[in-house]
Amino acid sequence: MSSFRSPDVLERRSSADAVKRAMLEKFRAVTQDTARAEQQRVKRLAVSEARAARVAARDAAKKLREAELAAEAARAAEIAAQAQREAEELGALMAAEQAEQSAKLEAEHKAARDARYAARKAAKKLRRRGY
Repeated sequence: MSSFRSPDVLERRSSADAVKRAMLEKFRAVTQDTARAEQQRVKRLAVSEARAARVAARDAAKKLREAELAAEAARAAEIAAQAQREAEELGALMAAEQAEQSAKLEAEHKAARDARYAARKAAKKLRRRGY
C-alpha cells in the first residue's frame, strides 16, 4: 500500500512559480500580438456601442411610456372633471326642481289655508247676521 505523500514547501513554491510564469507568458503573448489585441479592442468597442444603443432604446421607450401614461392620466382627469361638472349640474337642477316643488306645495297649502279662513269669516258673518 502506498501512503499519501503531501508535497513539501519547495514543491508547492516551484509549482506556484511555474503557474505564475505561464500566466505571465500568456499575457505577454497577447500583448505582443498587435493584430489580436486590435481585434479584441474592436470587439470591446462594438459591445460597448451595442450596450449604449440598448440603453438609449430603453430610455426612449421609458420616456414614451411615461408620456403615454401622462396623456392617459390627463384624459382620466378630464373625464373625472366632466363627470363632476355633470353631477354638479344635475344636483343644481334637482335642487331647483325641489325648490320649485316646495314653493308650489307651499302655495297650495297657503291657498287651502286662505280658503278655510275665508270660509270661517263667511260663516261668522252669516252667524252674526242671523239669516
